[in-house]
Amino acid sequence: QVQLVESGGGLVQPGGSLRLSCAASGNIFSINAMGWYRQAPGLQRELVATITRGGSTNYRDAVKGRFTISRDNAKNTVYLQMNSLKPEDTAVYYCNVDIRFSGSYFGRGTQVTVSS
Repeated sequence: QVQLVESGGGLVQPGGSLRLSCAASGNIFSINAMGWYRQAPGLQRELVATITRGGSTNYRDAVKGRFTISRDNAKNTVYLQMNSLKPEDTAVYYCNVDIRFSGSYFGRGTQVTVSS
């Protein structure tokens, strides 16, 4: 069993910042890639950012320059620093981890709302 606990979502004004965290625990041999997805109402879940175990990152164009993904391998934790937030960033954010010899897992999600 693998558990993913997300935190850090909330309500923020446009231009504000939030930091999401996701800690993985349980039967974990080694975590390969980690990432964040989001899903806005009525839309499909989309990839926001990913980070490899070695630290290579990838972002969707809409968040480049505003969001930063990072990870702490010792803590099995991935972070998403979100700056200059826009109303269109409003969504439920899900962390995702790819665990070696086990598979891919999603967290339950954390709501991010950007509104004045």
